[in-house]
Amino acid sequence: MKKTGLMATSLALATLATMASAPAHAWQQETHRRIVLDAVTFMKNNPGSTNYDKLVAGVTRAGYTIDQFAQALGQGAYDVDDFADTYICGATTGNCQMAPVWGLGSGIVKYTSYWHFQNHTAGKDVHGNPFGGYNYAKLTVAGDIDNMAASWLYGDYLDDGAGGNGGWFGDGTKYNSYGLTEAHYRFGGVSSNSQYADFETMPFQPIDNLGQYWFQQFLSQPTAQSLGFTLHTTDLLQPHHTWTTSANNHASWEQWVLDYYDTEHLNDPTLVAAAMADFTPVAPTAVDIRPLLTQGGTYSYANGGIVLSSTDQNDRRRVGQQMIPHSIAMVVHVLNRAAERLAN
Repeated sequence: MKKTGLMATSLALATLATMASAPAHAWQQETHRRIVLDAVTFMKNNPGSTNYDKLVAGVTRAGYTIDQFAQALGQGAYDVDDFADTYICGATTGNCQMAPVWGLGSGIVKYTSYWHFQNHTAGKDVHGNPFGGYNYAKLTVAGDIDNMAASWLYGDYLDDGAGGNGGWFGDGTKYNSYGLTEAHYRFGGVSSNSQYADFETMPFQPIDNLGQYWFQQFLSQPTAQSLGFTLHTTDLLQPHHTWTTSANNHASWEQWVLDYYDTEHLNDPTLVAAAMADFTPVAPTAVDIRPLLTQGGTYSYANGGIVLSSTDQNDRRRVGQQMIPHSIAMVVHVLNRAAERLAN
């Protein structure tokens, strides 16, 4: 079906989606911030079982108070959804944009969100990752938003700079997303710009690679911002991001978590303490945190799938009281390792 014939349908669906739900990023940005702040608070209240003292020493040496550092980390985790690093270009026009024209209602705010998945329904991807990222051709639970995006973006390509892929009538490259963003998240895997020539088969890199890239930046030159970017990987505890779909109650579930974060005590420290034991701690000298991150993804895939089909308050409460504590616990494990770097 041609794009011209899809425009009215896409806009109608977008209007309906706007009325029904808020845009989806994975966890809402404010939820990302809260998770990070709660992780630092958990460390502060449990200095004997965490690296809180080392974290404070390193932060103090860098000229921060721990509260300032926590706020900067939270802002970094929040900001990843606002990255302007991924442009998709029209198959016909070659015009490149970083968000769909119907994005306000689609549940897709920016194309950068497509790097925020780890597909546990499909396994190893063409790049050699144990679990791939978003790839419409590999989705097993695609919903209306996924289908609408694939229809509207049919044949569109990832911006790969001047001289790469192009539209029929030119190439309006704005940012070499393939040569920069995808390359950052590639880690020696097998990639080619031809793999990103058609949206409906694009094998986006998984979010654990995003987290690993920014953690490497932190290890090389520690900043609160790069570490905060790393901590956006709590998206792995959002089940839609491991079942891999932009639809199926994706946005409404994330809004529910933000709305009920406090009243349903989703950040209960007792639950966080129990969740800590579900992760293998990162070794003090480890340089690769992807095994830890994948444990988070494995947990959400195994335990959270009900929220894709159910909006029942009890179902959402149960899953929320699993996923948010595990998100906080995963952040604590990353910060325990980060504290070792700051202490040196």
